[in-house]
Amino acid sequence: MNCSISGEVPEEPVILKNSGLLFERRLIERHISDYGKCPITGEPLTMDDIIPIKTGKVVKPRPVQAASIPGMLGMFQIEWDSLMLANFALEQQLHTARQELSHALYQHDAACRVIARLKKERDEARGQLALAERQIPMSASAVTTVNASAISNGKRVAEDEDLGPGGKKFRPGISASIIAELTDCNASLSQLRKKRQTPPTLAPIDALERYTQLSSHPLHKTSKPGILSVDIHNSKDVIATGGIDTTAVLFDRPSGQILSTLSGHSKKVTSVKFVGKDELFLTGSADKTVRVWQGSENGDYDCRHILKDHTAEVQAVTVHATNNYFVTASLDNTWCFYDLSSGLCLTQVADASVSEGYTSAAFHPDGLILGTGTSEALVKIWDVKSQANVARFDGHIGAVTAISFSENGYFLATAANDGVKLWDLRKLRNFRTFAPYDSNTPTNSVEFDHSGSYLALAGSDMRWVFYDPSTAGFGIDFVKFLLSGMAIGFYKLRGSCIYLFSFKFSKSFLVHNFSVSTFSLLPSQIQSLSLMTIMAFCFRQATYH
Repeated sequence: MNCSISGEVPEEPVILKNSGLLFERRLIERHISDYGKCPITGEPLTMDDIIPIKTGKVVKPRPVQAASIPGMLGMFQIEWDSLMLANFALEQQLHTARQELSHALYQHDAACRVIARLKKERDEARGQLALAERQIPMSASAVTTVNASAISNGKRVAEDEDLGPGGKKFRPGISASIIAELTDCNASLSQLRKKRQTPPTLAPIDALERYTQLSSHPLHKTSKPGILSVDIHNSKDVIATGGIDTTAVLFDRPSGQILSTLSGHSKKVTSVKFVGKDELFLTGSADKTVRVWQGSENGDYDCRHILKDHTAEVQAVTVHATNNYFVTASLDNTWCFYDLSSGLCLTQVADASVSEGYTSAAFHPDGLILGTGTSEALVKIWDVKSQANVARFDGHIGAVTAISFSENGYFLATAANDGVKLWDLRKLRNFRTFAPYDSNTPTNSVEFDHSGSYLALAGSDMRWVFYDPSTAGFGIDFVKFLLSGMAIGFYKLRGSCIYLFSFKFSKSFLVHNFSVSTFSLLPSQIQSLSLMTIMAFCFRQATYH
């Protein structure tokens, strides 16, 4: 009598009332609880349909194979063989799984490589597209209608330009309305300057000795090292640099991050300038062009104008105090006066007496005087309204590399290979010369601070030269900081400035309507081991008569 489910002799046999079939009790009870019917006939069943059968305890007989030692050894052999076969099957399955996993990993790695290559190609395509968009002209409706037929995205279309007598480009000139605007600006700034006083909390000379370097930031490509120009947007804490690597970089001082790298010039960027309104930025380059960049809300800058009025390297760009006009100076012996909104060159002033061109330029703080330096060691002062050369200063040796007007409106500082000269614009004469190093060390840049009390020079080391009231002269006690310098700038903002090298001023160094002024410096080319000098002078207006 065997169980109808297991086929074995049941330990607790039961039968069904309806069919009389024999089952193992635990098996049929589980089946009824799961399915509620007979596993053989399929009839509905309940626990009440089970009738237990009482039997005596019977010892199960041993299998024939277990009745002897050889039989037991045979059973063990069969079990061992089964175990080996099962183990072999598992090893085969493991090998197959490993092969499938290896193939999947290879496919994943190949997919990652393809994705990386596609991303690289996408980024390169985006960069080329951005460069093309900067160079491809915009529609004329995007710019001012003045001379719209000759300008598209600020890029000169040579075939559409109007030519004047002798085949020269036609220049509309500086109109009476523009002259009136410049004159009004001059009058307003002159009145403000007369009321301006040197801040009583100006940092003392001994405070300069405590300046320390804050940080160092490589902004340009190391394959073509060198920073040639710097400018600071004081209200935004943004620093602009122009490099030999043909790019201009906008650097955010608070975050220490590069905001934008402006590409488009084909040669080194010689001059960079922020415009005080409309998110505009100017760059001049050795590729003979000037570019006007327009900032957007997302922080990117697009090229709005490409100006090609010069026939040689553009050496300097300077913005007028109205922020509506700017001037460029070039080695082609001319300087150009531009309308900023349209990118139109209103006038191009040539100087037959100059044979090698202009190397620097700067507007007077009041805006009616323009100063230019030449490669022939001359400094020329121009009347912007009439474009006439009203004064010239000689005495330098080598090209005049930098020009800076003092905010007091009376003094002019110029730099050349032989050092720095200070000029009195009222008496039209040189009253002080600084040459603290040999003739083989040129002075690359010079800059007055906003208060007109300090003057900085870029050369082979950093020195502070101050005025001693007891001797009524300039002291030559130097505080030196070894630093290579091509460009310098004064920071008129919150207590610190970060360039490749920077120095922290005390909070008592106040300037005009800004809270704190910081003097900051940039390094120059590192192609040579020789350093250039950076010096700053304490220059008090009341000490010179």
